[in-house]
Amino acid sequence: QVHLVESGGGLVQPGGSLRLSCAASGSRFSIRDMGWYRQAPGKQRELVARISSGGSTNYVDSVKGRFTISRDNAKDTVYLQMASLKAEDTAVYHCNAEIFDYVLKYGGDYWGQGTQVTVSS
Repeated sequence: QVHLVESGGGLVQPGGSLRLSCAASGSRFSIRDMGWYRQAPGKQRELVARISSGGSTNYVDSVKGRFTISRDNAKDTVYLQMASLKAEDTAVYHCNAEIFDYVLKYGGDYWGQGTQVTVSS
């Protein structure tokens, strides 16, 4: 079975930077789009950034120019480089990927467990 494992969250001061990583593991699978979503307390989960298998990206307006999504297809890993962090970026960040599992013959959305990002002085 395929799993997504995130890392890199933590506490950072306003204006600081963090890099999130999300690696897919399992046997015999392929990945299409990958992305990062976030959910702040009392708010709905929102898309932060997505990247296609070919490298096309899109971002929510509030992070454009501050966050960069990238992926390493050889490592089945997606990254989110976050800079100029603001208090309103505080949320649980979830990795998402469209995966086809050749063992289970199942394709769909997979989610990581989430990693907390807190921006505070």
